Amino acid sequence: MSRRIPVLIVAGFLGAGKTTLLNRLLRNRDLRIGVVVNDFGAVNIDAMLVAGQVDAMVSLGNGCVCCAVDVTELDDLFTKLSHPKQKIDVIVVEASGLAEPRNLIRMVINSENPRIRYGGLVEVVDAEHFAESRARHPELATHLRMADLVVLNKSDRVTPEALHTLRTEITDLVGQVPVYATTRGHLDPGLLFDIPTRDAREPRVGEQLSFDELIFAADDDHGLPLDPAACHDAESHGAEGHSCTGTHPGHRHLHDDYTSVSFTSTAPLNPRSLIAFLEDPPAGLFRAKGVLSFAVPEDPRKFVLHMVGRHITITPTPRPRHEPPTTDLVLIGTTLNSADATSRLESTVHTDPTPLDENALLPLWRYAPADLESADS
Repeated sequence: MSRRIPVLIVAGFLGAGKTTLLNRLLRNRDLRIGVVVNDFGAVNIDAMLVAGQVDAMVSLGNGCVCCAVDVTELDDLFTKLSHPKQKIDVIVVEASGLAEPRNLIRMVINSENPRIRYGGLVEVVDAEHFAESRARHPELATHLRMADLVVLNKSDRVTPEALHTLRTEITDLVGQVPVYATTRGHLDPGLLFDIPTRDAREPRVGEQLSFDELIFAADDDHGLPLDPAACHDAESHGAEGHSCTGTHPGHRHLHDDYTSVSFTSTAPLNPRSLIAFLEDPPAGLFRAKGVLSFAVPEDPRKFVLHMVGRHITITPTPRPRHEPPTTDLVLIGTTLNSADATSRLESTVHTDPTPLDENALLPLWRYAPADLESADS
């Protein structure tokens, strides 16, 4: 099965910091990012800001793409960006500050392009001006409730007390959706999508490059470098998580830790228990991915899981003859309780000596891709 390219939607009110976040992502040298910039107005200012920093970019002007009646225009853009010759790893749609996220999500999910999949909605919030923006535009609360990840940007511009109050307010709105506080758009791309493995140059003698230094090697917005001593080597955090707090004279860069929880089981799972876990995920979970094996001898296939926020896709695929029926899962999110998540996953293992029949797989099929459903019917 060929890999589908995730399409990530970055939305948020005017001035929240969407383009700054995008530019940070584009600085990663290990990624090939295709960008659709959705500007509202005749002049594509955002397109100018990212021009020259991306391998393939299509800019939309003179209106909001989410208002288009015919979605084939957006599909045409996805077709260009997802063509194998582009070798794109992820597509980012930077929505207009006046866009309606619900329609953008629908366009991506309903796309008939077999090379892409929905990669989530990231809502960027201006910590300094959110209260007044929400007062003028109450619909912003609805947009946040649709998000798979909320990025609380410009966190250095408010007091710690105000930041805590704002996080509490947003958490009350979005429930289990993770809220990631940051400043100047600093966001580890590993939280959003997989970083491909490529041949990299060997570091020079005495040189140590951390994951964060690779991402933030460029100067910050004021032309002053981050303090590399403040970024911990990713290996020092082990398999459970990763964080980086850079410093700049006069202020502190704020970053929440994000956690990666791995789960492996040689014993097969109960499909119903696993679906119950995915439909009621741990607080802070943003993504889940991996291969599932179930205690249904009548169906020996393995099942590939992709989960972003509330959106779940489970695709059955043949298992190679000599591949052991093992479940391997990775959960990624912020403020994840690793012990609780692992315990809940362990409870999905089928411990009854009696195997399950094919009916146990029924809850999975509502999360199977539409083209697969039609093929199996």
